[in-house]
Amino acid sequence: MNNLENKIVVITGGNSGIGYATAKQLKEHGAQVIITGRRKEAIEKAASELHVTAITADQSNISDIENLAAQVKANFGLLDILFINAGIAGLGTIEQTTEELFDNIMNINLKGAYFTLSKFIPILKDGASVVLLSSNTASMPGPGSSVYSASKTALNSVMKSAALELAPRKIRVNSVSPGPTQTEVMNKVGLDEATVKDIMDVVIEKVPLKQMGRAEDVAKMVSYLSSDAAVFITGADFIMDGGMSLG
Repeated sequence: MNNLENKIVVITGGNSGIGYATAKQLKEHGAQVIITGRRKEAIEKAASELHVTAITADQSNISDIENLAAQVKANFGLLDILFINAGIAGLGTIEQTTEELFDNIMNINLKGAYFTLSKFIPILKDGASVVLLSSNTASMPGPGSSVYSASKTALNSVMKSAALELAPRKIRVNSVSPGPTQTEVMNKVGLDEATVKDIMDVVIEKVPLKQMGRAEDVAKMVSYLSSDAAVFITGADFIMDGGMSLG
């Protein structure tokens, strides 16, 4: 993937997990990477570790997105790769779900992603690549995940419309839908190692390949979709869940 050399990349939610791994992967392939996040300290720490550029921006805030696009254009010019990765999870049955939980998830996962794409379209180069982070729950919703699943299903629909709208400019738009992926989320909620292991064992039992996904694997897929090797791929959703959605 040497053709990523000097490509200008923006990754939203780049301070941890899949966003961080993708920033690392693209940087290693010679791209010039900008990561964003809403927590200034966290995003600047990650940028320092990765030797990339940090811009603080809250993807649920439209004016933040507009300012982000303006800053990128002013400092870097037009964009080659946009990875819309920022998102949050949340659980609750339909009966239990509050308006606040609904709005939090939808504002970041759908509205934020939608307007990030919208505001960045004018500064995408012809032939650019856009990748949206979706989830296998878009195709296999379960109890307690109605809002999260709906946000990702809607995101996949937006991706397909965008692929058609941007095709005349040779801009490719795809999504990647991971299943259970090893990230720092479990550690952040303060669970002890034994509890985390018990949860993981239950999850892994539902995966035909009997393993968790890795953020690095998703990063490789984003890199591939952003490279010239994927020049004929657009409007596609790539499910990376070890066969979980087949069950």
